[in-house]
Amino acid sequence: MAIKTNWDFFGIATSAACAVHCAVLPLLTTTLPVFGFNIVHNAVFEWGMIGLAFVVGAYSLFHGYTGHHRNMLPFYLFSGGVCFLVLKQLFPAKEYLFLAFAVLLIISAHIINFRFCRQSKICNSPHHIH
Repeated sequence: MAIKTNWDFFGIATSAACAVHCAVLPLLTTTLPVFGFNIVHNAVFEWGMIGLAFVVGAYSLFHGYTGHHRNMLPFYLFSGGVCFLVLKQLFPAKEYLFLAFAVLLIISAHIINFRFCRQSKICNSPHHIH
């Protein structure tokens, strides 16, 4: 029995985890250092999360594009989201504004990619294996 991975769901989950990290963890900044953790405003961690979001998202969207729908809209939305993630790192004063746009665009890209895949004639074929 093959295990099917829904990469769009994984991409949405990764984006949501990034949003939670950026929004909730600053509230815990006073307690995390007591336990030896410093992942709030840790550049290595932040760039690592951006890299993870990029790799998962790019793979998911590439799989949807090549195997199902041939529509570039999810790539455009995702690219805009990744640009906002990079801007978030480069301009910390506007971090939350850029983050909001990044999460909105990246999650939208995955949702649209998922819908395009489900509407695809290839995907609905009884002989198609993901």
